[in-house]
Amino acid sequence: MQIYKLTEACCVAGQIQPADVEALKNDGFVTVVCNRPDDEDFGQPTAASVAAECASHGVAFHHLPISNTGISTEMIEQFQKIVAESDGPVLAYCRSAQRSSVLWQYSGSP
Repeated sequence: MQIYKLTEACCVAGQIQPADVEALKNDGFVTVVCNRPDDEDFGQPTAASVAAECASHGVAFHHLPISNTGISTEMIEQFQKIVAESDGPVLAYCRSAQRSSVLWQYSGSP
């Protein structure tokens, strides 16, 4: 898994697996944001499966799926709030990290 550090507070990555959550926690991430809609690709883990693994490791999880309809003002505001209120680094992911990066840019998050 390739992680792209945008700031000290926020990184992005392509699709993660539930089995990656323990390593993410060990790397210091305290919040994970999924920007993929479920069933976007065959075999992709569901947001619920990643959320369950996050819960078992004490990592906060949020699902803000970005579909072909784009990024809404509400999504930007939610993402800003998630990053601002996180007690440590946030990892946002989607298929390739592109949508997560764009959401971060739009949000002006630190």
